[in-house]
Amino acid sequence: MGLIADGESPSFAPLTGGVSSDIWRVDLENGPICIKRALAKLKVAADWRAPVGRNASEVAWIEKAAAIVPSSAPEILGQDAAAGLFAMPFYDPADYKLWKNELRDGRADLAVAASVGDRLGRIHAATANDSDVAHAFANDAIFYDIRLEPYLVATGRAHADLAEIFERLVSVTSATKSVLVHGDVSPKNILLGPEGPMFLDAECAWYGDPAFDLAFCLNHLLLKCLWTPGAAPDFLANFEGMSRAYFTHVHWEPREDLEQRTARLLPGLFLARVDGKSPVEYLTDEADKQRVRRVARSLLLDPVSQLSDVASAWREEIGQ
Repeated sequence: MGLIADGESPSFAPLTGGVSSDIWRVDLENGPICIKRALAKLKVAADWRAPVGRNASEVAWIEKAAAIVPSSAPEILGQDAAAGLFAMPFYDPADYKLWKNELRDGRADLAVAASVGDRLGRIHAATANDSDVAHAFANDAIFYDIRLEPYLVATGRAHADLAEIFERLVSVTSATKSVLVHGDVSPKNILLGPEGPMFLDAECAWYGDPAFDLAFCLNHLLLKCLWTPGAAPDFLANFEGMSRAYFTHVHWEPREDLEQRTARLLPGLFLARVDGKSPVEYLTDEADKQRVRRVARSLLLDPVSQLSDVASAWREEIGQ
């Protein structure tokens, strides 16, 4: 990629934080950078595999998002598509806080959640019903392998009585193709920088259902109520604030249709973070897992149409 000068001997150090890629810090003479390479087998206990070509899709998503909302995605310094890797700046944690860590420590800033929803909504709106973007991100197989199968299909196997419900969720999500989806909008993939939230790890990028991105992130705000119980009221306020900011940008379909799909998908993803292939690492207490199962199963068996109803069910369960 032409990033190392002749005679230069940079140091390399592995970074942690993801299960789907090798990520390294490389210290060059003119400053540190970050190298990311997709793995064929993800670093989880289950046998979870995905095509490494998703690395190129991640670069394409980053470039598209940055063109729509500058500072919403990292800068691409170089790409080696044949090796399945790319380079970006190393963002100093002193200036770029990881949203997940902020939430863990109870700092649930409503303005941050609203900004995440606003930026996600703007990216979705700018790519809605765009045939060129749809063609460039026709990544159905990758999205199935790295999102639908490990989260929804696997959870349906774990709860056999809900298998048909999960099959419908997969069917609806797969068939809905209207915007450019990031696929992993999670607090662990969002840096809070001087110019606002920056989305990382877009290797699940796919032209598909916007409900997946919205539900995927809102799901984490509910789960954090068990990780940092003292901030639960703030997490629930973040849930509402992110939703409200996002929906101001929805123009490509009736809001109520998108909200209904999101409200019905979210409980499936909620249950998946306990019984799917990628459970959240901070839910270790069986009583907490049972709380998730109880609310998720109830909402899957008796689905609601509004996100406020999902939040209300969880609020009642945790006594908020």
